[in-house]
Amino acid sequence: MPDPSTINAAIAANVRAQRAHRGMTLDELAARSNVSRGMLIQIEQGRTNPSVNTLCRIADALGVTMGRLVEVSDTPVVRVVHAAEVVTFTHPGGGSAKLLVGTDAPAILELWDWRLGPGEHHDGDAHPAGTREMLTVLEGELTLVVYGRSHVVGADEAVVFSADRPHRYANEGDAPLRFVMVVTEPPERLDD
Repeated sequence: MPDPSTINAAIAANVRAQRAHRGMTLDELAARSNVSRGMLIQIEQGRTNPSVNTLCRIADALGVTMGRLVEVSDTPVVRVVHAAEVVTFTHPGGGSAKLLVGTDAPAILELWDWRLGPGEHHDGDAHPAGTREMLTVLEGELTLVVYGRSHVVGADEAVVFSADRPHRYANEGDAPLRFVMVVTEPPERLDD
């Protein structure tokens, strides 16, 4: 995996480039993403390590995947992502979310490998309208909460849901939880 300073530099360059490509000002991006102008300036200058939720809000506002924002190099026609290039976000309790690969429009997709320890959870912000998430549990048991309703997904089971509302991934069991997730977002979100 690239070192954090390399990733922060890539995020800074990619957010700036995506914003400039769309002709958006910092104030416009701040309004669309619900991320403060000051935080956006820090991100674009590579002076902060933004959270997963902050990057997700910025990516949604720009109409790209989070993978596009953390990508260290340009994407060729065929891209093999080696283990050392996978971007990992760690959780305070020791869990992790690995963004394995992502694509931009027209097929906006992200592939994630999540691990949560017993008692850990992650609260996901609502994605743009029409966003769907599909996941399969490899180990342990996932408690997925959408609109306040819990759904238990066990090992070797899968689930698909509308992710355009707040949601939570939780490990309420005693064993480690691992799941693989695909996020798909509708094209042309900036015109909404």
